[in-house]
Amino acid sequence: MQVRIARKFPVAIDICAFELARPDGAALPAFSAGAHIDVQLGGGIVRQYSLCNRPGETHRYLIAVLRDANSRGGSLAMHALEEGGVLDIGEPKNHFPLSATAGHSLLLAGGIGVTPILCMAEALAQAGASFEMHYCTRNAARTAFRDRLADARFADRVHLYFDDARDDARLDLDALLAKPAPDTHLYVCGPSGFIGAVIEAAKAAGWDDARVHREFFAAAPQEGSHGAFQIKLSSNGRVIDVAHDESAASALVAAGIDLPTSCEQGVCGTCLTRVLAGEPEHRDCYLTDEERAANDQFLPCCSRSRSPVLVLDL
Repeated sequence: MQVRIARKFPVAIDICAFELARPDGAALPAFSAGAHIDVQLGGGIVRQYSLCNRPGETHRYLIAVLRDANSRGGSLAMHALEEGGVLDIGEPKNHFPLSATAGHSLLLAGGIGVTPILCMAEALAQAGASFEMHYCTRNAARTAFRDRLADARFADRVHLYFDDARDDARLDLDALLAKPAPDTHLYVCGPSGFIGAVIEAAKAAGWDDARVHREFFAAAPQEGSHGAFQIKLSSNGRVIDVAHDESAASALVAAGIDLPTSCEQGVCGTCLTRVLAGEPEHRDCYLTDEERAANDQFLPCCSRSRSPVLVLDL
């Protein structure tokens, strides 16, 4: 669908927010906390941005984008846009939803990872649910939506931490995650290093992985084999070669297979495919450790195969 950039405004150093609305003023599709939209940026570039306005607002979508010096083109293209411009976007998708059974929600954000976390805080506050939010950034000037958080009705549940603060004012993950209550759910979003640190601390404290929810914005570089392998389609027995220098998703699409893709980094889960035989080499940051160990699904946009052939449910 097509939207217009109704407003573009800075929310921190190198971070701009974009308020999107239909050109004709019509309502946008509803969304839930944790949802994102695909934004088409021309030249085949598609990027995912989390919605950070209050769920229930259908007159606008609000996203925020960090200008990344190592951008693959998405963030730089977004920052070059001006108010009044028109964008093509997809309807909201949610791979990072809130649990309906949580008695308490622990929200952790690092840097630009605050966008879905902020939306979650708004939803939980609206529902009168128990939660707390912990937000880590390099310094106060790089803390997105700081004024909004200070004025929020849930401001007393928000805790800010800055890398340039004294050591005793920084987030103590071990203390925060110690002795998890059985009905508490943990949500974390941010740079891969931040998420990794949170997940490791949660594991060390004995958290059930089913109560630890994460969303990566980009995949970390992966080591491993880049050897060629084959994919066999269970529907007709057709065998497709995957060269050492192409992704399984690219090989499938080139062979005429209808495979939905989006992030192409193993982050969003759009291309998740069931594996019927063979051993995947997982390179995504979408599946949990338990899901990877089961070896019955993989993301062909980034993952490869340890076995010569993978049989897929396609």
